[in-house]
Amino acid sequence: MQKHRARAAGTAAGAALALTLTGCGNAGSGAAVPPSPMSIGSPAFIQNMLPQRYTCHGAKLSPPLDWSGAPPGTKSLALVVDDSSAPITPSIYWLVFDIQPGTTDIQESSLPTGARQARNSAGAAAYDPPCPATRPHSYRFTIYALRTTLSLPNGAPLLLVWNAIAAATIGRGRIVVTGQP
Repeated sequence: MQKHRARAAGTAAGAALALTLTGCGNAGSGAAVPPSPMSIGSPAFIQNMLPQRYTCHGAKLSPPLDWSGAPPGTKSLALVVDDSSAPITPSIYWLVFDIQPGTTDIQESSLPTGARQARNSAGAAAYDPPCPATRPHSYRFTIYALRTTLSLPNGAPLLLVWNAIAAATIGRGRIVVTGQP
């Protein structure tokens, strides 16, 4: 029973965070404020498909990404890669934060200078390549403009960084791509 309560509490916390980070919660000011729209894309995503090169079925590299539209007042950026098809709560494959505000891209299999990585759902501070096994999955690549620098250490716990992003979001852009088994 205690194990079930702990799992339920974790699931509820994850769901609340997911709603906050998807723009359905507070943008850090105490009132529901929609974040300013941003754009994100990748030359690697042809017809919104995640090439196998960037999955566990391929080279396991992080894809190149580019974005634009950070609003005035942006002090840092954060990137979250998750699986919106996960059965209970989003599975986080990569969470990069403290990206300098003037940065407009991430090159393939690299990290911008000064950026840090939170632990992902697998517990590693790294890109965990998605691994669609039985059916196509939708993967979200979301860039967040933040009104502050998080100044958390590399390898910080996922939920700690997730909460900090939710509290400081002033802009957001997202692309959803499909990964095939």
